[in-house]
Amino acid sequence: MKNGPGKSAVQQYKQLDVSSAVENATPHQLIQMLMARALQNIALARSNMEKEEVMAKGVHISDAIGIINGLQASLNHKHDPELSANFDELYGYMMRRLLEANLHNDKAILDEVESLLREIKEAWDAIADDPMAQLSLEEREKQYGDAG
Repeated sequence: MKNGPGKSAVQQYKQLDVSSAVENATPHQLIQMLMARALQNIALARSNMEKEEVMAKGVHISDAIGIINGLQASLNHKHDPELSANFDELYGYMMRRLLEANLHNDKAILDEVESLLREIKEAWDAIADDPMAQLSLEEREKQYGDAG
């Protein structure tokens, strides 16, 4: 059963579920979702490499690069310039490596980027219980005078 151009009812339900999760998420949870999605795209790209599905591999690597680019763009350079500069460089490195993985069909590079991103995500997940992580940027500015 199709509802709309090319979308099944199940696909539309999944999209609605994702939209609802995004709308109700804290900024911290949104970053967690983005990192999880990037990791999922890297895993899919690896599978595509193994199956020699060139077009799908390119789509998933491109999606992962786009997500990492979004993470890079969301860095707060005012709060801790040194730390944000380090993450900025790391995100740039990961995007370059993903391009190389795509060009050279290199699963080892995908493994490297996946490992780096997983390490960042695990650290991000570990601070999820911090009350500061649950506040919106506006709430942080009101409470602490800085978007931290």
